[in-house]
Amino acid sequence: MSTPDQTGLTPGPAPRRAPADVSAGGGTPVPGWLAGLVGAVGEGIPVQVRQPGANRPGGRQAAVLILFGEGPDGPDVLLLKRAADLRNHAGQPAFPGGSADETDASRAATALREAEEEVGLDPSGVEILATVSPLYLAASHFHVTPVLAWWHTPSAVVAVDPGETSSVARVPVAELADPGNRILLRHPAGFGSPAFRVRGMTVWGFTAGILDALLRAGGWERPWDTATPIDVPEITAAISKAMALPRAVVEPRISPDEAGGTVGG
Repeated sequence: MSTPDQTGLTPGPAPRRAPADVSAGGGTPVPGWLAGLVGAVGEGIPVQVRQPGANRPGGRQAAVLILFGEGPDGPDVLLLKRAADLRNHAGQPAFPGGSADETDASRAATALREAEEEVGLDPSGVEILATVSPLYLAASHFHVTPVLAWWHTPSAVVAVDPGETSSVARVPVAELADPGNRILLRHPAGFGSPAFRVRGMTVWGFTAGILDALLRAGGWERPWDTATPIDVPEITAAISKAMALPRAVVEPRISPDEAGGTVGG
């Protein structure tokens, strides 16, 4: 049986290393700051989940686009905020992405198509770098494939359909890595999970877990307070609601103290 750690929270299970398929792509040069992450992802990302996706029958296949670029404020990653009245993950920050179609040639194709539909992304300006093995997102019953990409030729992005997406943001990596923007979110189930407060958003759940792992893998993480759990009432309410659903178990997440439609959370 797990016992509380110094934070007073019960640690989650040991992380599962999700392997990745790294592609050299079409030869577009990758900047030096991103090369280390691509190499680390090739070794697999330590992802902490209650029930690995490979062991969950049924469910829908999906993909999210983890798109790194270089903006006015330096290296950044593309996030969107879901509309507040959606059935799943309402109002949550997320990566662009969604359900796979039968016509999609690959999960990378799924991620690019969804990003084009949601934020108007021009896929021709994107280089796919790696795909990570699917992770199970219980709240919406998705098997989600993270797709890592380099935005070598940025295009304008907007919330194409306000009924699905309320806003779009290019969030600087430096802001994500800033210890002042990071919190340990207290989960109703009794453990802590990483979250970020950036650009007027609180990023948590699946999306925050992936970002946390990528900061570690890329060598960008800075020491932050993993000893003080924070209660965020609106997020606690959203998690509790999801946990009450028949299919709900704890969402995929990254442990803050381990190395290492739209899909949200």
